[in-house]
Amino acid sequence: MRDQVLWRKTGRIAAILAERLGVDIERAFDIFYNSHEYELFANPDSGLQLLSDEYILNDLINELKLNSVTSTTN
Repeated sequence: MRDQVLWRKTGRIAAILAERLGVDIERAFDIFYNSHEYELFANPDSGLQLLSDEYILNDLINELKLNSVTSTTN
């Protein structure tokens, strides 16, 4: 059951991310799965799984912004 809950949570995060970024759902999943935020989310010891979808999404968007700024300055 825990896996099903996390699977649905991942889907919700990807769906909201797709809407916010204006990308398709597959691209949103790709972005999430390849992020540091997902590494934390996949680790139950991090506690991130217990936080709200919105909190995780905001952290993910901040990570994307930081990566964007970093990549443009290099």
